[in-house]
Amino acid sequence: MQAILALEDGTIFTGKPFGARTTKWGEVVFNTGMTGYQEILTDPSYCGQIVVMTYPLIGNYGINREDFEAHKSFVRGFVVREDCDLPSNWRASYKIGDFLAREGVPGIAGIDTRALTRHLRNYGTMRGVISTVGGDVAELVEQAKNCPQLTGQQLVPEVATTGTFTIPGSGKRVVLVDLGSKRNIIRSLQERGCEIVVVPPHSTAEEILAHNPDGILLSNGPGDPVDVPETIATVRQLLGKKPLFGICLGHQVLALALGAKTYKMKFGHRGANHPVKDLATGRVYITSHNHGFSVDESSMAGCGLMVTHINLNDNTVEGMRHASLPVFSVQYHPEAAPGPHDSTYIFDQFLQMMNGEV
Repeated sequence: MQAILALEDGTIFTGKPFGARTTKWGEVVFNTGMTGYQEILTDPSYCGQIVVMTYPLIGNYGINREDFEAHKSFVRGFVVREDCDLPSNWRASYKIGDFLAREGVPGIAGIDTRALTRHLRNYGTMRGVISTVGGDVAELVEQAKNCPQLTGQQLVPEVATTGTFTIPGSGKRVVLVDLGSKRNIIRSLQERGCEIVVVPPHSTAEEILAHNPDGILLSNGPGDPVDVPETIATVRQLLGKKPLFGICLGHQVLALALGAKTYKMKFGHRGANHPVKDLATGRVYITSHNHGFSVDESSMAGCGLMVTHINLNDNTVEGMRHASLPVFSVQYHPEAAPGPHDSTYIFDQFLQMMNGEV
């Protein structure tokens, strides 16, 4: 049986099914990473999306038990040129197809992912339906046309914690507002000795401050930042009371809380090789990305925000800092996983801010 990927504009791709035998819909996006497919598959920020890998061979080192970024996969579908059914790595526990089947994620292999990626670059990300159980092509296209847009979906509650828990540490106490946090954010804080109190996204300012934190970190997560108005309102109440640091969706939430605006990008940034320039030092870092929305630089005027980092591919905002409040954020992923570790210094800056040094 053939697998089918149907896009809302009527474009059809057919290939070999692997993973779960089912039909799912979502926003079709592409990731340019050459490695790191396990971390991508378990990154909560991909909730609601069908992910296309541009690197042609996927699954060659299998799936291991250590490199998960969440307890499960939240992607809606997975698209590759070649699915390697014979992984070779001493850490591998099972095949990628077996993992997708366990997680209920349909996969399609054997299609021209380069052509699909060029299509998405030319026309932008779009809704799609992936089916590994066959079906009428025209009906699948209609489903793609009628499925919800990414904006308006309540995706953060699907991936975030519903309760509060503490990860012990001997250093600074950080409240991590979980919007869909990757595990490597927690690991990066642990490496710096932090005690971490993880709280749900609906936590109030009073509940967060009751933990007496030295700093507050707003995590990454899926979807449109305007779809978490409660968190935005809470962050607005926290401004100036404790040092605030945002990553990815957390960065966008901070911008909205301060009065700036965000917008949906044509096809977003997803990969592990994006050049970002630190405007303070002039140094360029190769960074890991996963976002389809960005902060509108023109809307930052009058909000007290200054751009600190820019993307050298398209000059979009990649970092910001408040002129007077202890607030800063980055759009990219300093914790990597997958990707280079060039930007781990951002976590050190957060510690310095909590120490009152910057």
